Amino acid sequence: MRRLALFLIVATLAAAKDKDESSWIRVNSSHFSVLTDAGEKRGHDVIVRFEQMRGVFSQLLVRSKVNMSLPIDIIALKSDKQYSQLAPIRQGQPIDAPGFFIGGDDRVFIVLDLFEEESWRAIAHPFAHYLLNYNYPPTPAWFDEGFAEYFSSMRPNIKQVQIGADPELHLSWKEDLIGNEIEVRNVPKSFTEFLSAPVWLSMPDLFDLKHTVSNYQEGTHHTLFYAQSWITMHFLLNTNRLPQTGELFDLVLNQKVPVNDAIPKAYGMSPADFDKAVKDYFHAQQPLFVAMDAAALPGTINPGGQTGTLPLPATADEVGTSRVDVPEPEARALIAEMELRLPEHRAQALKELDSVLADPKGDTPVAHRALGWAHMDKNEFDPASEEFSKGFDLDRNDPWVRYYAALVKFRRARFSGQPIQGLANAQQDLRAVIDWDPTFAEAYAMLARVRTEGGGINSAIESMRNALQFSPRNQQYRLDMAHILLAGKKWDDADALLQILKTSSNPQIARAARKDLDDLPTLRKYGIPPQSETPPAAKAAAPPPASSSDSSDGSEEQPPAEPKADTRAVEFSKGKLIGVDCSHTPAAILTVMIGVRKSLKLRTDDYKSLALVGADQFSCAWKNRDVAVNYKAGGKSDGDLISLELQ
Repeated sequence: MRRLALFLIVATLAAAKDKDESSWIRVNSSHFSVLTDAGEKRGHDVIVRFEQMRGVFSQLLVRSKVNMSLPIDIIALKSDKQYSQLAPIRQGQPIDAPGFFIGGDDRVFIVLDLFEEESWRAIAHPFAHYLLNYNYPPTPAWFDEGFAEYFSSMRPNIKQVQIGADPELHLSWKEDLIGNEIEVRNVPKSFTEFLSAPVWLSMPDLFDLKHTVSNYQEGTHHTLFYAQSWITMHFLLNTNRLPQTGELFDLVLNQKVPVNDAIPKAYGMSPADFDKAVKDYFHAQQPLFVAMDAAALPGTINPGGQTGTLPLPATADEVGTSRVDVPEPEARALIAEMELRLPEHRAQALKELDSVLADPKGDTPVAHRALGWAHMDKNEFDPASEEFSKGFDLDRNDPWVRYYAALVKFRRARFSGQPIQGLANAQQDLRAVIDWDPTFAEAYAMLARVRTEGGGINSAIESMRNALQFSPRNQQYRLDMAHILLAGKKWDDADALLQILKTSSNPQIARAARKDLDDLPTLRKYGIPPQSETPPAAKAAAPPPASSSDSSDGSEEQPPAEPKADTRAVEFSKGKLIGVDCSHTPAAILTVMIGVRKSLKLRTDDYKSLALVGADQFSCAWKNRDVAVNYKAGGKSDGDLISLELQ
């Protein structure tokens, strides 16, 4: 009946049309900002939970300072209906979770459904990954996933934080809107159930397993890998073995010691004894088994299962916040700016932005920067620059307008292969962004690239060091630093960094580092890599090629050049097939979204002969399909399709 009462209250409030444009507000604290239509108290409550999560992270990993090096925008909605309209689509339906997390290179969006209780818990796992990314050195997959699962079990109350329960334990019964108990079908297995089975992964196998996460998007957590990673982290944290785990990582990741040999050196016990110690620890956690039994009974609301407590980082009264009213058109534009990151909602977001700009009060920098981002994401640089310029004219202090104004210059140069245009303006914009957020890692990295192109090697090195300080796991930043060192002829420093990167778990980074190492002797000796074209001086001395009109005798034709072998590497990606363009049959161009930011245009000369998996024949009507593609890259956002798998 509790949910029924809540439903009736919300429905009554929604029925009363709120004509006050200031019903949207932004609630700010020292580290977070929440856009909400649920009132200042609810906005404050959301802020409190995020500040507490940040504090718990600090306690668990003993961090006196916690970086948040990628800006976060939180949107907290009071209407379950509006949330459903904005939520990501999975298998044709909005997701069930009452919150979602959108990662990106520029910022993070978190959206919560305040109609549901404790909606913040839905994003605790990816938020843990976010905090690890900007505050902890690179660690193996089991550590990251184990920590994220343990972290997501936290339950703050007014006095302390309870922690350690099974984060993937689900109730077998739930109450519908009229108070009836109904049994849930196909309840996924909890971690406690997985680990109660006799078969576990060996610890060396667990420690060696690879598990790649892109933009915080993961599959199911209901696997033995996640369960065993969780209980191993549970064991390490509660037996004070994090220092020994740091030694393990040094042995395995830096000294390249095999895991079987590293475990005894780090923990003082054999792999078999370590395995037994973790299993014994699990079986001693009696609250986990009590909670598993309680979750199977009707009427259970909170099965419990917490095995420990932490000091409460801050009470609701101790978290200071401020309120700013947000006009309705601006709030709509802010929500649409988030929606643009979801391919399935992008058309809806663009329509909403057009509607906002048609409103006399809707000509805001937010609407223009959102439209500019949409153009930039499609490599439409001129209209993107125009929108950012409009936003700048409306508010010269909007940090996102200035950031994107610099970013579009960088994207244009990378796409065209030409130098960055407007270096001075880009540097000025990025410095203003860094003044706004002194821990914004990507702004430092962009500034380093701009300074390198402008010839300021020392200042570029300083900027990239800041980027690495605030984003210690970013392998691309390390490769960029190596390139800056090469540009500054700091050969030994560059060589040392490339030697580390050549064994990176990111295959593209490792491949690039190995190539740079191969080129380094020639670059060091002659100042140009061996693949470079003829040096400029030689080009100037060489005669221009004769045109057909300059030929003295048209009777002698040159034989056609031998076709060059296609030596491009075959690349593999998973994503969503947005649509197919068959306007030039039998050729076809497929638009594939990789994550939430990258769009690929993949071409096949004859779709009838394309290698297919998961379908009998090609269809030009395919759209919004999960796919895996093998292709040879053309530029940064296009390529030639080799095979297509529908999933």
